[in-house]
Amino acid sequence: MTAARPLTGAEIIELVAEVPERLDPGGTQHVVVIVGGSLLAWRGLRASTEDVDSVARFDDELRRAVEQVAAAHDLPAGWLNDNAAMFLPATFERDDCDVLMDHPRLLVLGAPLKVVFVMKMYRADPNDQADMVAIWPQTGFRSAQEVVDAYFAAYPHAPDDPHLDQFVIEVASRGGHSLPLH
Repeated sequence: MTAARPLTGAEIIELVAEVPERLDPGGTQHVVVIVGGSLLAWRGLRASTEDVDSVARFDDELRRAVEQVAAAHDLPAGWLNDNAAMFLPATFERDDCDVLMDHPRLLVLGAPLKVVFVMKMYRADPNDQADMVAIWPQTGFRSAQEVVDAYFAAYPHAPDDPHLDQFVIEVASRGGHSLPLH
Protein backbone atom coordinates (compact mmCIF):
# COMPACT_ATOMS: atom_id res chain seq x y z
CA MET A 1 0.00 0.00 0.00
CA THR A 2 1.25 3.46 -0.89
CA ALA A 3 1.80 5.77 2.07
CA ALA A 4 -0.07 9.06 2.23
CA ARG A 5 1.92 12.20 1.62
CA PRO A 6 1.02 15.85 2.04
CA LEU A 7 -0.80 17.37 -0.91
CA THR A 8 -0.77 21.13 -1.45
CA GLY A 9 -3.79 22.98 -2.77
CA ALA A 10 -2.18 23.25 -6.22
CA GLU A 11 -1.48 19.50 -6.26
CA ILE A 12 -5.06 18.73 -5.21
CA ILE A 13 -6.41 20.89 -8.03
CA GLU A 14 -4.18 19.15 -10.59
CA LEU A 15 -5.00 15.65 -9.33
CA VAL A 16 -8.74 16.27 -9.19
CA ALA A 17 -8.59 17.67 -12.74
CA GLU A 18 -7.15 14.32 -13.90
CA VAL A 19 -10.07 12.30 -12.54
CA PRO A 20 -12.61 13.10 -15.30
CA GLU A 21 -9.96 12.30 -17.91
CA ARG A 22 -10.00 8.72 -16.57
CA LEU A 23 -13.79 8.41 -16.94
CA ASP A 24 -15.50 7.22 -20.11
CA PRO A 25 -16.48 10.26 -22.19
CA GLY A 26 -20.21 9.44 -22.08
CA GLY A 27 -22.37 9.15 -19.04
CA THR A 28 -23.70 11.27 -16.26
CA GLN A 29 -21.77 13.93 -14.41
CA HIS A 30 -20.36 12.73 -11.09
CA VAL A 31 -20.36 15.11 -8.13
CA VAL A 32 -17.65 15.60 -5.53
CA VAL A 33 -18.29 17.99 -2.64
CA ILE A 34 -14.96 18.85 -1.04
CA VAL A 35 -14.87 19.61 2.69
CA GLY A 36 -12.35 19.69 5.52
CA GLY A 37 -8.63 20.29 5.30
CA SER A 38 -8.57 19.59 1.58
CA LEU A 39 -10.97 22.46 0.92
CA LEU A 40 -8.82 24.71 3.08
CA ALA A 41 -5.73 23.68 1.12
CA TRP A 42 -7.61 24.24 -2.18
CA ARG A 43 -8.48 27.77 -1.00
CA GLY A 44 -4.97 28.51 0.34
CA LEU A 45 -6.06 28.52 4.00
CA ARG A 46 -3.90 25.53 4.89
CA ALA A 47 -0.53 24.37 3.55
CA SER A 48 -1.46 20.76 2.81
CA THR A 49 -3.51 17.69 3.65
CA GLU A 50 -3.06 13.97 3.09
CA ASP A 51 -6.41 13.23 1.46
CA VAL A 52 -9.35 14.92 -0.20
CA ASP A 53 -12.67 14.35 1.54
CA SER A 54 -16.10 14.55 -0.07
CA VAL A 55 -19.53 14.43 1.53
CA ALA A 56 -21.01 13.16 -1.76
CA ARG A 57 -20.93 9.38 -2.17
CA PHE A 58 -18.90 7.83 -5.01
CA ASP A 59 -20.07 5.10 -7.33
CA ASP A 60 -17.80 2.36 -8.68
CA GLU A 61 -16.93 4.23 -11.89
CA LEU A 62 -15.73 7.31 -10.02
CA ARG A 63 -13.87 5.21 -7.47
CA ARG A 64 -12.00 3.39 -10.29
CA ALA A 65 -11.00 6.70 -11.90
CA VAL A 66 -9.71 7.97 -8.54
CA GLU A 67 -7.70 4.75 -8.11
CA GLN A 68 -6.19 5.17 -11.60
CA VAL A 69 -5.02 8.68 -10.72
CA ALA A 70 -3.63 7.29 -7.47
CA ALA A 71 -1.65 4.60 -9.31
CA ALA A 72 -0.27 7.15 -11.79
CA HIS A 73 1.00 9.40 -8.97
CA ASP A 74 2.00 6.83 -6.33
CA LEU A 75 -0.81 7.88 -3.99
CA PRO A 76 -3.04 5.78 -1.73
CA ALA A 77 -6.13 4.52 -3.55
CA GLY A 78 -8.36 6.65 -1.32
CA TRP A 79 -6.52 9.95 -1.78
CA LEU A 80 -9.91 11.28 -2.95
CA ASN A 81 -12.69 9.65 -0.97
CA ASP A 82 -16.24 9.92 0.28
CA ASN A 83 -15.36 9.19 3.92
CA ALA A 84 -16.82 12.51 5.07
CA ALA A 85 -20.30 11.54 3.84
CA MET A 86 -21.10 10.12 7.27
CA PHE A 87 -20.56 13.60 8.75
CA LEU A 88 -22.88 15.39 6.31
CA PRO A 89 -24.76 18.01 8.32
CA ALA A 90 -28.56 17.74 8.34
CA THR A 91 -28.67 21.36 7.14
CA PHE A 92 -26.37 20.85 4.13
CA GLU A 93 -27.65 22.39 0.89
CA ARG A 94 -25.77 21.56 -2.30
CA ASP A 95 -26.98 24.81 -3.89
CA ASP A 96 -24.97 26.77 -1.28
CA CYS A 97 -21.67 25.28 -2.50
CA ASP A 98 -19.15 27.01 -4.74
CA VAL A 99 -18.32 25.44 -8.09
CA LEU A 100 -14.60 24.63 -8.02
CA MET A 101 -14.50 22.69 -11.29
CA ASP A 102 -17.18 21.92 -13.87
CA HIS A 103 -16.26 19.17 -16.35
CA PRO A 104 -18.95 17.35 -18.35
CA ARG A 105 -18.14 14.19 -16.36
CA LEU A 106 -17.21 15.69 -12.97
CA LEU A 107 -18.65 18.57 -10.99
CA VAL A 108 -16.45 19.55 -8.04
CA LEU A 109 -18.08 21.70 -5.40
CA GLY A 110 -16.65 23.33 -2.31
CA ALA A 111 -18.84 23.32 0.77
CA PRO A 112 -19.44 26.74 2.32
CA LEU A 113 -16.81 27.51 4.97
CA LYS A 114 -19.62 28.12 7.47
CA VAL A 115 -20.63 24.47 6.98
CA VAL A 116 -17.02 23.26 7.19
CA PHE A 117 -16.60 25.18 10.46
CA VAL A 118 -19.62 23.41 11.97
CA MET A 119 -18.35 20.05 10.68
CA LYS A 120 -14.97 20.72 12.31
CA MET A 121 -16.75 21.47 15.60
CA TYR A 122 -18.24 17.99 15.54
CA ARG A 123 -14.84 16.37 16.15
CA ALA A 124 -12.80 19.39 17.26
CA ASP A 125 -9.44 17.62 17.59
CA PRO A 126 -6.35 19.90 17.61
CA ASN A 127 -6.08 19.93 13.78
CA ASP A 128 -9.79 20.71 13.49
CA GLN A 129 -9.43 23.55 15.98
CA ALA A 130 -6.51 25.02 14.02
CA ASP A 131 -8.65 24.84 10.87
CA MET A 132 -11.54 26.48 12.72
CA VAL A 133 -9.28 29.41 13.62
CA ALA A 134 -8.22 29.72 9.95
CA ILE A 135 -11.82 29.51 8.70
CA TRP A 136 -13.35 31.81 11.31
CA PRO A 137 -12.96 35.17 9.50
CA GLN A 138 -14.82 33.81 6.46
CA THR A 139 -17.76 32.12 8.21
CA GLY A 140 -19.95 35.17 8.65
CA PHE A 141 -21.14 34.07 12.10
CA ARG A 142 -22.00 37.10 14.28
CA SER A 143 -22.35 35.49 17.72
CA ALA A 144 -21.45 32.35 19.64
CA GLN A 145 -25.14 31.54 19.98
CA GLU A 146 -25.55 31.66 16.18
CA VAL A 147 -22.75 29.09 15.84
CA VAL A 148 -24.22 26.86 18.55
CA ASP A 149 -27.65 27.02 16.91
CA ALA A 150 -26.12 26.11 13.53
CA TYR A 151 -24.24 23.23 15.12
CA PHE A 152 -27.30 21.66 16.76
CA ALA A 153 -29.38 22.19 13.61
CA ALA A 154 -26.66 20.40 11.62
CA TYR A 155 -26.20 17.63 14.19
CA PRO A 156 -29.47 17.32 16.14
CA HIS A 157 -28.28 14.03 17.65
CA ALA A 158 -25.17 15.64 19.19
CA PRO A 159 -25.08 15.56 22.99
CA ASP A 160 -25.83 18.82 24.75
CA ASP A 161 -22.75 20.78 25.76
CA PRO A 162 -23.39 23.75 28.04
CA HIS A 163 -19.87 25.09 27.33
CA LEU A 164 -20.04 25.00 23.54
CA ASP A 165 -20.65 28.74 23.28
CA GLN A 166 -17.51 29.44 25.33
CA PHE A 167 -15.53 27.05 23.13
CA VAL A 168 -16.62 29.02 20.05
CA ILE A 169 -15.68 32.32 21.69
CA GLU A 170 -12.25 30.85 22.49
CA VAL A 171 -11.71 29.66 18.90
CA ALA A 172 -12.60 33.10 17.54
CA SER A 173 -10.28 34.79 20.07
CA ARG A 174 -7.38 32.52 19.05
CA GLY A 175 -7.75 34.07 15.62
CA GLY A 176 -7.74 37.57 17.10
CA HIS A 177 -11.52 38.09 16.89
CA SER A 178 -13.88 39.16 19.63
CA LEU A 179 -17.22 37.37 19.48
CA PRO A 180 -20.30 38.26 21.52
CA LEU A 181 -22.32 35.53 23.20
CA HIS A 182 -25.59 36.71 21.58
